[in-house]
Amino acid sequence: MSSYQSILLQNATLLVPKGSGDDHVISLKNHSLLIEGNKIARIAAHIDPPYETTEVIDCSAKIISPGFVDTHHHVWQTQLKGRHANHSLLEYMVPGNMASHSYKPEDVFWGQLGGCLEALEAGTTTIVDHAHISYSAEHNNAALSATISSGIRSIYCYCPTGRVKTWKPFAMEDDILPAWLFEQLTSLCKAGPFANGRVTMGFAFDSFYLPKDVVVNIFNQVRSLDIKTITSHYVPSLLPGSTVDLLEDYGLLEKDILLSHATPLNDSDAKKLQKVGAAISSTPDTELQMGHGWPVCFQENAKSISSLGIDCHSNNTGSIVAQMKVGLQAERARRNDRILEAGKIPARAQVSAQDAFQLGTIGGARAIKMGDQIGSLEEGKIADLVIWDTLSPAMICAAEENPIGAIILHSAPSDIDAVIVDGQFRKRDGRLRATKLDLKLLPDMKHEKTEVQWRDVAAELLRSRQGILETEKASGADDREAGLENTVGLLRIGKDKLIY
Repeated sequence: MSSYQSILLQNATLLVPKGSGDDHVISLKNHSLLIEGNKIARIAAHIDPPYETTEVIDCSAKIISPGFVDTHHHVWQTQLKGRHANHSLLEYMVPGNMASHSYKPEDVFWGQLGGCLEALEAGTTTIVDHAHISYSAEHNNAALSATISSGIRSIYCYCPTGRVKTWKPFAMEDDILPAWLFEQLTSLCKAGPFANGRVTMGFAFDSFYLPKDVVVNIFNQVRSLDIKTITSHYVPSLLPGSTVDLLEDYGLLEKDILLSHATPLNDSDAKKLQKVGAAISSTPDTELQMGHGWPVCFQENAKSISSLGIDCHSNNTGSIVAQMKVGLQAERARRNDRILEAGKIPARAQVSAQDAFQLGTIGGARAIKMGDQIGSLEEGKIADLVIWDTLSPAMICAAEENPIGAIILHSAPSDIDAVIVDGQFRKRDGRLRATKLDLKLLPDMKHEKTEVQWRDVAAELLRSRQGILETEKASGADDREAGLENTVGLLRIGKDKLIY
């Protein structure tokens, strides 16, 4: 008899690699997949239950895909959802990025939990969290506690955060590197990984304006903690200079680097990133809306090192499938427009759904150097997967014709029957499972329940949102016009460059 959980998924359509070392995904109809513990133990046309205790689930009329990998996300921002529908990047900064000023640790906990659960609801099983919420050690403990509680796989990228001192007059705290920051990071790295390895520590850094010796010392200190992922924003369309060149000049450009956006990406930067094995996270929704430029993930010089991220679920859905769709259609439009401008007619679609699917699965896994563990359905890999209902109004017929196309172009999170992370159901029968609160890192936070349903989380989020609004009003952070002007000044952007 097995001493751990065993789940047998029978009669499904499995989306698997065509062969060893081949990223092309094919569908295997009427196949079974066996999970033992947290691993995919076997894939075959027929599998008998190995133990009396094995849970057998009939997955007829179901597609099973790998779980999706989100390589850039600010997960704490749930209470801000809806703010940015008409915002550029400059307009976003104060009511989005800098809204952390108005969050108490408890607000962070619920915002973080809400963000993780939205991702799970949509089939994301792994997140790289660029956690620019470090107003205090307690803020980080709250975010980590929520991440651990949620059940998602996460690389929590601890981030030195620019902190607002006052809004009126606008002033930032002078010290972006308070003593407690690296003391806590060191302590967390020693205590981790958390949740049986499901939550690990990474590092996020954007303060490249600091002196070279300071930046080099930070990176050396971080790498000495055995951190495997260091992520940074890189938007050359907004700010001049090359972060890639700077990292290379400082001797810091290594395979653990993950740059978000990289819009636009020139050949020099691309070659340097490819040479060391570094990666890029494209976030099509925010990049297209907020003035970054075209997403680079389908460019010839970038597609081998690219992956997909959400960026801000305060601005757009937390679904990586949605990013696949937006990115795919934007790239098709961009290429078609070039053809039309030349007086020609597109005879074929220039980019495939297969390309987009790989970006959100194995591409993301490789970007965080976990391609041998997640990102595809293969024996021996971790059981992070999504089960889709093919009989829903959206998926009917499409799933029979083209399973990958059905997922990218037809599906919604409501078409997901189940999500499994690390061999555990986090969504089942179309509903998120209850969340057991893990507050070991946050002993001062009390809650009447040890296990919460989504409706409980929703109630806490609405309460928290109202408190944040009141804090913003009292501090002057709610003055959006002043916020835009302050952002322009902070980034030292000449007003002659702005189009209103």
